[in-house]
Amino acid sequence: MPDIRLPDPFDRAILRIIQQDNRTPQRAIAQAVNLSTAAVQRRIAAMEKDGIIARNAAIVDPDAVSLDITAIVEVHLTDERSATVDRAKALFRADPAVQQCYYVTGGCSFILLIVSPDMRHYDATTRRLLSDTDYIASFHSFLALDRVKAGMELVIP
Repeated sequence: MPDIRLPDPFDRAILRIIQQDNRTPQRAIAQAVNLSTAAVQRRIAAMEKDGIIARNAAIVDPDAVSLDITAIVEVHLTDERSATVDRAKALFRADPAVQQCYYVTGGCSFILLIVSPDMRHYDATTRRLLSDTDYIASFHSFLALDRVKAGMELVIP
């Protein structure tokens, strides 16, 4: 098993800052965590190399780009064989309407977060991904009325 570098307290402090705004200047991060700018730069590069920082991305407000429908979808597969699960994972991973996908326990197979500009597009997405797919037994949609809290910022102890 390969050695996995775990973040130390300095790394964790850096991660808390860049999760809020990854464009924070490294000199400001250095000042906040009491390290040199060069040390912060090395630590960020090491965390990127080690996969601790998976990627840097912009968080786009769905309303600003007219993605008005957010659906949380419970998906039931016809069976839980590895081949079936792998096909479903590949299908969901490849579709841009699926923003998040979780393979779960507890009575259903997957939980999806799907965004669409309107109900017509949402219907087309569910037909393409779910209704017309032979290994999907059923699905149930929950339409979000309000985005109370969204994002992927992790609480880093």
